[in-house]
Amino acid sequence: MADIRITGRMVNFTRLTFDTNDHEAIRQQLTSMLNETAYQGALVILDSTVEQELIALIQLLISLDVQPMAVIDGLLGDQARAIQFPVLAADRPLQRIKPTKEQVVETPVEAATEEVTAKPARAIRHITAYHNEILRTGQCLVQDHGDIIVNAGINSGSEVIASGNIHIYGSVRGRVIAGAGGNSAARIFCHSLEAELVSIAGTYCVADDIPQHVSKKPVHIYLNDQQELEFEALEI
Repeated sequence: MADIRITGRMVNFTRLTFDTNDHEAIRQQLTSMLNETAYQGALVILDSTVEQELIALIQLLISLDVQPMAVIDGLLGDQARAIQFPVLAADRPLQRIKPTKEQVVETPVEAATEEVTAKPARAIRHITAYHNEILRTGQCLVQDHGDIIVNAGINSGSEVIASGNIHIYGSVRGRVIAGAGGNSAARIFCHSLEAELVSIAGTYCVADDIPQHVSKKPVHIYLNDQQELEFEALEI
């Protein structure tokens, strides 16, 4: 029996692009961002528009419970190669667009003990993003703090990413990634499934593997108890 097995699983990375090398400013901004999300422990790819001391930056991120996995080739590339840290080829990222509108709900977190009563209560922010136009090739719609509702279809070569649920009231021909950050309770709903890829909490399925009985039909997608993708046809 072989001692090595190869299996497939999508891992969601967050790309951090730094426009400053002031590490105290980076610490403050990231601390604020992480306090509002469930992204502690997130896997990140590093990019920078200014010169950085890479080792110090990696140490800073680890101290904030963020896990650097690689850098984008560019200003950080030579330093990364010198310490044998992974380097990814520079790419042409999708154009990240703003949704038509967003609805924000903040739920205060009550202090659990007397020791922390003096600290200000932290609010959990849940955002629902609404988009009323077709998502075109090369466009990306991202919601790191909640759900996305698209009131039209998404073209091939486009991408929708949410930490929560995704609803698409149209044809899905691009990539749909729900539960980004590990939310296995997230779900995907769409009116016509023709996707290049669907994923929930890292478990994914590409176009060739999508069950034929749900192709081009209204579908509800979720993870079962075995953390496998389930495709359930919907009656509309």
